[in-house]
Amino acid sequence: MAMDAHEIEDLIKEAIPDAVVVIEDLRGDGDHYAARVVSPAFRGKTRVQQHQMVYAALQGRMGGTLHALALQTNAPDDA
Repeated sequence: MAMDAHEIEDLIKEAIPDAVVVIEDLRGDGDHYAARVVSPAFRGKTRVQQHQMVYAALQGRMGGTLHALALQTNAPDDA
């Protein structure tokens, strides 16, 4: 079952409330997305830690309901 872009955005914003999230459906199939997430919560964190925060927000859906997510993260000053 495919995942809706709004559901991805909602999950991320629920876990990282101050995040600005932009989701793009890369193939129109609801299975391959790109996400850009900008949040002050990422300040002082490595890129890996930032991505881990986003993956945690997705509550285990990566690799299951959500097949592929090209992820870009940064703090606002790094944008």
